[in-house]
Formats: sequence, C-alpha cells, structure tokens
Amino acid sequence: MEATNIMGLQTNLSGRLRNTDLPITNSLHPLFEAVVNSIYAIEEAGLSNEDGRITIEIVRKHQGQLQFKDSTKKKLEEILGFKIIDNGIGFTDTNMKAFNTLDTEHKIEKGGRGVGRLLWLKAFERVNVESIFTDNGGNKKQRKFRFDVTSGVASDPIESTTNNKSTMVHLDGFNERYRERSLKTAKAIADSIVEHCLFYFIRPGNAPLITIVDAEESISLQELFESHMHSTAVSETVTIQEESFDLLHVRLRSNASSAHSIALCADNRLVIEEKIEGKIPGLRGKVSDSKGEFIYSCYVSSTFLDNNVRPERTKFNLVESVEDLFEKTEISLSDILHAVMAKAKGHLSEQLAMNMVKSKERVDHFVAKNAPRYRPILSRIPEEELNIDPNISDKDLELILHKHLSRIEGELLTEGHNIMAPKADENEIEYTKRLQAYSNKVEDIKKSDLANYVFHRRVILDLLERAIQIGPDGKYAREDMIHNLIMPMGKESNEVFLDSCNLWLVDERLAFHNYLASDKPLVAMPITGSTETKKPDIVAINVFDVPILVSDGTKLPLASIVVIEIKRPMRNDAGSGEKDDPIEQALGYLDRIREGKVQTANHRPIPNSSDIPGFCYVLADLTPSFEARCKVHALQKTSDGLGYFGYNPNFKAYIEVISFDRLVNAAKERNRAFFDKLGLPAN
Repeated sequence: MEATNIMGLQTNLSGRLRNTDLPITNSLHPLFEAVVNSIYAIEEAGLSNEDGRITIEIVRKHQGQLQFKDSTKKKLEEILGFKIIDNGIGFTDTNMKAFNTLDTEHKIEKGGRGVGRLLWLKAFERVNVESIFTDNGGNKKQRKFRFDVTSGVASDPIESTTNNKSTMVHLDGFNERYRERSLKTAKAIADSIVEHCLFYFIRPGNAPLITIVDAEESISLQELFESHMHSTAVSETVTIQEESFDLLHVRLRSNASSAHSIALCADNRLVIEEKIEGKIPGLRGKVSDSKGEFIYSCYVSSTFLDNNVRPERTKFNLVESVEDLFEKTEISLSDILHAVMAKAKGHLSEQLAMNMVKSKERVDHFVAKNAPRYRPILSRIPEEELNIDPNISDKDLELILHKHLSRIEGELLTEGHNIMAPKADENEIEYTKRLQAYSNKVEDIKKSDLANYVFHRRVILDLLERAIQIGPDGKYAREDMIHNLIMPMGKESNEVFLDSCNLWLVDERLAFHNYLASDKPLVAMPITGSTETKKPDIVAINVFDVPILVSDGTKLPLASIVVIEIKRPMRNDAGSGEKDDPIEQALGYLDRIREGKVQTANHRPIPNSSDIPGFCYVLADLTPSFEARCKVHALQKTSDGLGYFGYNPNFKAYIEVISFDRLVNAAKERNRAFFDKLGLPAN
C-alpha cells in the first residue's frame, strides 16, 4: 500500500495579526475577550457564580500616583495594561493546546472563535500568563509563559507549591494608538465591561463576582449592573425570513447611558450598537414609567448573527440593505433594525404616546408664545418629523422648525416653476386640483411671513418697554438703546434690512421714504447741500441725541421732512436755547436742511424746498423742565396727558412731543388686532 504524505500547514503569527481587524474605537475589546475567557474558565471549573471570582487590575504608569496639571485639575496616569485574575480551571494541558492552535474549535459551543488572543497582541505588546491548575492526576501544577509576536508561546508546567487555583493574564504594553482612544477612568471602563457583557449579568444565575481595581479604587460590577438596571429585562422573539431573533428589552436608569440603542450581539457578546434616538416617534430624550426616567436598549441575539459575525467580533458580514432581486432571500442589517424597532415601539407604546403628547405640547407652546410664524405650516409637517425631545431648548427647536419652513419654501419654488404648464396626461380637473393645492401652500407660507412680521413687532415693543424702565443700578437706559431700536445708528436706510428699522413705533407712514439717515452729519447727507460738518448739538457731551432725518415722497414738488429727536428717559434738565431744548434742536436741524436746498436722494432738486412742510417728533418723558418748554412753544396737551402737539408757522412745522409711555401705548393699540389674531398677550 502506497504511503500518503500529510503536510501540516504553517501559520505566520505576524502575518495573521496583520490580517486581524481591530478598529481603534474598539480599543478595549482585548480586555472584554479576557474577561469572557475568565467567565468560561469558572464555568468549566464547575464553580457557581457565587463562588467564581474575577479581579481586573488597571496597571498605570507610576501606579497609584496622580499627576497634577494645575491646582484645580488632576490627570490620571496613562494606562500601561490590565491584569485579569480568576479562580477558574486554568491553563490545563488541553486548554494550553487549544491556546497554541489558532482558530481552534475548542470552545465553539460557547461562541469561541479561537482568535481572541490575536486581539490581545493587536493592542498590547505582550501577554504574561501565570496559571495554577489541577492536572488529570489531581496534582497542582503551575504554568508560566509569555505570548508576543516574536517568540509566540513557550511553556512547560512545573509542580505548584500552593493549593489555590488561580490564573492571571497580564495584558502589558498598551499600544499608544489604542491607548489614546481608550476610556481612562475605572468607572468608565467598568461601565463598558457591563455593557459589553450584559448578557452574562442578565442570564439566570448572573455572572461571577467581578471587581475592577484601580489603585485605591475598587468597583463591583454586580453593584454597577444593579445600579444601571431600571427594571427587569423583558424577552421577546421576532422572525425575519424564517430566522429567529431573540430580543431582550432593557430599561437602564437614566444616568447609565446617554442614548437609546439597539445592541446586536453574537456569541453572547455585544458586537455593534445602533443609536435609535429620534428614529422611533416619541423616542427622544429620556422616557418614563411608574418608576421614573430610563434609557431604552434592546439586546438582539440569534444563531443567524452568530454565524455572520466576523472572527474578531467587531462587525457583521451583512449588507446594509437589500433591494429588488434579493429582497426576499437575503437578510440585511436594515431588515433586522426595522424589525427590532417595530417590536420596540410595541414594548414602549405607552411611553412613546406620552412623549408624543409632550412633544406636541412643547411645539405648540413655543409657536404660540415665541414663534407664531410657524403656526400656518405645522399642519404640513408630518407628525413623526416633529418628534422632538420635550426638553429641547428654544434655540434648537427654532432651528428644526426653520428647517421645515425652508424645505416647504423650496418645494413651493419648484412647484411654482412647473405649475403653469399642465402635464401631458393631465386633464383640466387634475390640473385645477394641483393648482389649488399649490395656492393653499402659498397662502400658508404668506401667513407665516405675516406672523413673523407681527411677532417681531411684539418683541420690539417688549424691548422698548424694558428700555424705558429704571434699571437695577437705579438709572435709566441711555438714548442709544432706544435710538437703535427705532433705527440703527450711523446708517442710511439702504444699508440695513427692513426688519432693523422700526419707524412704525413713531408713525407707520415713516416706512415710506426716499431717504433715511440715522446719526449722520448734515454734510454727509445727499438730500441737502448743507455744509455743516458737525453733528447736531446734543445736551452737552451726549452724542446720542442726534436726530433721525427722513425725506419722503418721490413725486415733485410734494415732499416732507421729518426730524425725530430722542432724549434719555426721565431727563429733567431742559432749558432755553437749542443746546438745552429738544424742540429747538429739532427745529434748528429742520432749518439747516432747508437752507442747504433740499433735493432727492438721487440729487434731483426739489422746487421751493424752503417751503417743504416739516414734521418734528420729540421722544422724551414729560419731566417738569421739559413740560415748561412745551408751554413756551405754545403746544397743546394731548387728551391722555402723555404728550403735546402744535404747529409753528415760522418754521412751517408740525411738532409732536411723545412721551415714552404714549409711544408704547399708541404702538400697542395700533397693533392690538394683529396680536390678538396670533394669540399674543397685549402685555
């Protein structure tokens, strides 16, 4: 009989490591593998979870010491490695043989892939192992060995002098690339171990007693797990194309995690975690039940996932989504997530409904009180797209609503380009229906624009009311604050947006003008040839008494000049002379403009410019000294006692003195009907 030569295959450890994938975002996966190995070792030794012990020591540079960056902030020493110590079965001859065999099937029934130790050498320079175990003859043996890329594994057991079984795996020389992306504190590392190995804590009998030690700090993972759990986990099964998936609905206390998620597991270990915040209507922020707030996670496991996980257990060999030809024959990651989210909606139905109500109330309240411009478009936003966290800030909510408004305006623009051309297969009834739908959308957008305009007025009035009140320092606001509310200083009307000009506070007609300037010297104004280089004189050194100048009307020779003079609230130092009398100041500015021969903003002359009617508005509180000046100018008091008016024939000017209270009251009265329509309070 002819002999058969059998050739053994050689494995190059260095090359195998190059082909082993460990993303830097999974820097602690080697530690997780070591912890799970210890759990298996305790099970193999026949120990109950109450008798099993695992200790994880964090090894740091200058162990136990802290570096102080400054007197208020401390920085933990960098992590050099981890020691994982357990009282399991240890590195027996059988287990040692399996360790020396890559891709071994020794623990395949437990999900073992035989590549976990390769991950050790991906993130660490070396692994030192010390194990005391019982051999087949009942004798205590000790085995020590070092595992690294250069020397691989070398080990011969010797007799042990101790009867206590113990195995220590020291992951040493944390690679800088992985170390920098690793969690740093013992608490964060402990949380990640519980999250990754949650199955072992939830299963009947729980996990062995696991403790993480960092210098003087000690954390029990059992206690940590119990502090995380909000309530008992609920199991469920879902079938996708004849494949069964086991779901574990977990409610974690609100401080345990930051976001709702679906955790896809393989071999009883977490592989990938998908955030589902906002992907299920009502699942935003924290949700609550009778026990309080919680974060939801669903742990998914199945034979299908076990069979499709990569050896390193960092990813699945699944396509993101399947369409068309293979849609009914191949399961994608998207298929699994959608099926699980459907079950999650059922599990959380009560909480989701409650959150959707809170979400709607939050939107409705914000729109009613802060942003009525969005009210007309709310019905055009799908309910699931207004799935917001009820605790969202006003700023973030405004951004969401504005995004929807912009989208609707974009759709409107596209439809507008196409609406006038009937489609080839469209009859008159269909076209009319499409035109009506477009018209309705246009109407809603225009309502939104009008609502925004009216709400802007409400805000300006609120700001003006605050500006005329006495401040915490016992002083009133300076003129510049009020001045800038009415019209930005140092600007002409063609330099600012219309929304920045609030001349309607004084007179609605002032919105219609040929030229408008605020806080400008007369010589810089194109409406007059005045050579005055200085700014109008304003009560000693206060440069904020500069008037606002308006020339309105484009049909010659009809024109008018408006001068608005603003004074500080509750000013009581009015006197005779242009320097101290706001009324004389306004008339003086009017006279200087006329002397320069008034012209349009386009430098076209206005005939008989010296006879152009003038309107002088003085905004000031009616203090005793100022009321005296009003009487000197023979002005009449208004019926409400909050202002004066009259006509000066010498200057051909109508004069109106408006107290700040009258200014606010009159503006409110003019706009009250609009505020009422939007549901805005008058005060």
